[in-house]
Amino acid sequence: MNTMNHWQTSPLLMQLHKPGRIGVSLPVSETPVMDATAWFGEDACREGALPLPALSEPDAVRHFTALSQRNHGLDSGFYPLGSCTMKYNPKRNEELAALPGFAHLHPLQPDCEVQGALRLMHELGELLCALTGMDAATLQPAAGAQGETTGIAILKAWHLSRGDTGRTKILVPDSSHGTNPATAAMAGFQVVVLPSDARGCVDPEVVRRAAGPDTAGLMLTNPNTLGLFEPDIAEIAEIVHHAGGLLYYDGANMNAIMGVSRPGDMGFDIAHINVHKTLSTPHGGGGPGAGPVMVKAFLEPFLPSPVIVKKEAGYEREEERPNSIGKVKAFYGNFGILVRAYAYLRTMGNTGLHLASRHAVLHANYLRVRLSGTYLIPHDGLCMHEFVLSAEKQAGRGLTAMVLAKNLIDAGMHPPTVYFPLIVKEAMMVEPTETESRETLDRFADEMIRLAALTDDELEHALHAPYGTPVTRLDEVAAARKPVLCDCMGIT
Repeated sequence: MNTMNHWQTSPLLMQLHKPGRIGVSLPVSETPVMDATAWFGEDACREGALPLPALSEPDAVRHFTALSQRNHGLDSGFYPLGSCTMKYNPKRNEELAALPGFAHLHPLQPDCEVQGALRLMHELGELLCALTGMDAATLQPAAGAQGETTGIAILKAWHLSRGDTGRTKILVPDSSHGTNPATAAMAGFQVVVLPSDARGCVDPEVVRRAAGPDTAGLMLTNPNTLGLFEPDIAEIAEIVHHAGGLLYYDGANMNAIMGVSRPGDMGFDIAHINVHKTLSTPHGGGGPGAGPVMVKAFLEPFLPSPVIVKKEAGYEREEERPNSIGKVKAFYGNFGILVRAYAYLRTMGNTGLHLASRHAVLHANYLRVRLSGTYLIPHDGLCMHEFVLSAEKQAGRGLTAMVLAKNLIDAGMHPPTVYFPLIVKEAMMVEPTETESRETLDRFADEMIRLAALTDDELEHALHAPYGTPVTRLDEVAAARKPVLCDCMGIT
């Protein structure tokens, strides 16, 4: 076991501070110094210099390199985070996004100077429409959740444009991602929860009873968060459409079906794609993301403005759109992330996308079968790109899903998503993705089986894991309710 005890004694920047040390030499500025108080007033200005640490360049570089080595990422180990699809980010995509012609653009440059970028975004929209079976796209949303917000705003705008003000309810399965009911509620809709049936899927009869003249739409992930494909999706779509509602596709699980099946062909009217989950762009972690939204042709007028259109003279940004829901993101979306998604689609092609989905499904089923003799699989049988196991049997000895997750950290693997979906007790949602080797999958399965077989003497040690992290076992309730936010500069 690699305990990495040096993590716990790593100094903070202010502890490295030595007066007089510098890490960079800058020429004297020829720009006149602005009188900040004249602009902002004395009350808004700091008294004295900002108390930043004085460091040499090696000290600063070593500090931040050490911090980066504390993080677990796909470049450092297995990351089977179910539902969130921590997909490997090809370095080729990073190189292409860093090309000067892309990286040095400014969004206020005129169209004639950014034809390559406009063409890339226009073609990316076309590729995403082909992938999802839709007709028009917007690349503006900065994340999947913002894509949901955009899609539901389009849904609402369409109903209101027809004078249909009685559509007040959105149907959402009980296994959905938490963003689904949150998005619907934020848009002013009443959320109607649909209970899953014994299969872990949506029962068409439940939808039939819930749908009516007040139904604005249904939000659905397919495959769902149990990793199961909804077999009755065509009938469900017909029921919702017959009631006058629309179908929204949460694209979080597209990695199971890309190149194989399309939401538009299933009956969905609106779809978003989390490009970090499906198209291998960085996952964010507070940084830039993208959640493009695709719609059927009748919803195209409501897309956020501007949209990129192709004309005889070249590509243009079309601003004037009378039925548009308006901007949802500054400028035209997170362009660097979109370049990475475009590069992935062009590199993979139809055959590559198809194979990626098949391998993701194969890997998930391999792990499901290997673990099914040890852990309860509530909805056992062929899954898609992920599956949910239950540690309910092990929890009786204290080996809860949380304890198992903490021990996986000491084994050098990121734990799966735990306690989601909420409809499974002691849930662990496992998604291996398509790029992992069989050896990696076996190492994970072997560790999970080993943990389940711990003796009583070994159990006490496991209950206090992890041991090899900068911070070990936290009081998570206290940390959430009474956080202590401070630093060594005395600022709280």
